[in-house]
Amino acid sequence: MRKLIWLAGILVISVLAFQLYSGEKKEATITAIPVQHIVEDTTNTESPTVPETLYGIDVEKKVVIERRVKPNENLSSILSEYKVPLQEIDQLAKKAKGVFDVRKINAHRDYKLICSSDSVAQFMIYEPNKIDYVVFNLQDSIEVYTGSKEISTVESTITGTIETSLYESMIEGGANPQLVDFVADIFGWQLDFSRLQVGDSYKIIYQKKLVEGEVAELGPVIAAEFTHEENPFYAVRYDQGSGPDYFDEKGHSLRKAFLKYPVKFTRISSRYSGRRFHPVLKRYRSHLGTDYAAPRGTPIRAAGDGIVSEARYHRGNGNYVKIRHNATYSTQYLHMSKIAGGVKAGVKVTQGQTIGYVGSTGLANGPHLCYRFWKNGKQVDAMKVELPPSEPITEDNKTSYDSVMIDMISRLHELEIDQQDFPVLAGD
Repeated sequence: MRKLIWLAGILVISVLAFQLYSGEKKEATITAIPVQHIVEDTTNTESPTVPETLYGIDVEKKVVIERRVKPNENLSSILSEYKVPLQEIDQLAKKAKGVFDVRKINAHRDYKLICSSDSVAQFMIYEPNKIDYVVFNLQDSIEVYTGSKEISTVESTITGTIETSLYESMIEGGANPQLVDFVADIFGWQLDFSRLQVGDSYKIIYQKKLVEGEVAELGPVIAAEFTHEENPFYAVRYDQGSGPDYFDEKGHSLRKAFLKYPVKFTRISSRYSGRRFHPVLKRYRSHLGTDYAAPRGTPIRAAGDGIVSEARYHRGNGNYVKIRHNATYSTQYLHMSKIAGGVKAGVKVTQGQTIGYVGSTGLANGPHLCYRFWKNGKQVDAMKVELPPSEPITEDNKTSYDSVMIDMISRLHELEIDQQDFPVLAGD
């Protein structure tokens, strides 16, 4: 009897050991499978397997590799690593003409490769930004085409109180610099942002575009209220038929023929003056411009539409661009680190177009933009020049605008200061 019990015990232990061993093997097999997006077949007719797709491409049983473009990498160097012949890469580049310039594959942008099981690239998907993508198809029929990810647009609000400057207050609160630029451009001619008071406040209603749950793009601002010295200033976005613009509560346009801030809004480091101590020459002389301190490489924007009259280097001015806007007005941009590609004398530029980048070339002791303004051939203070506004709300659009304006201002009044929802753009 004891012998039978002993044999039964041995049998139970053997069965348990076998099950444990089998379970460990099964678990090891499952965790070893995949990073390759392999989808196993199933015979369950009630719940058929749906093939996995990426950018509309069937990637079932494919190897998907996600990477970021390295400095000096290009289409050829990327695809050659994944067994694509140079002849096919050359065909791709030719197919891409008119669709996407392959020379614009930039470092630090994301791309994905869809490869066969033996790591031969069949598709490359390049993302020039968070919304758009370019597909390089290396299958039997080589082709190149573009697409866009699904976008959802949502409204958001931010409010705040000024303690130092608009820029510092919004950035310290977690806002993206792009949103600060929007506000500075909208109210640029109504407010001097370098002379705000402690306690001034802002309320902004704006949109943000989401892609795959992340903020891919900010704007536009739909409505805003800025209170300066207890006086409210309003901006409401409205389209009269020629494109959206911003208007105040009386229907007057907030936009002028020129941007007030030709460099992304930071701070004015030196103003127009008839007598200023020059930091490099170490003597007093007139300073017939406005200096904007900004990091090296910050884009410089054309203040208005016009024709480039000069784009060159000068010993004192460094790299500079001068634009003739019409018979009355001209502007000049000094000390650039470099002039933007394609910007040269005789070229037409539009308001907001990047014409160069902040630097310290010429007689400058730090990175900044010196912005100069001419009216009727005479240099004047760009911050004080009187400019005609754009077209106000027309009589035909007044009733419609008033309805939108009243609704927007009512919504702004409902917002409480310091209720903030600062977005964070998806990392590049």
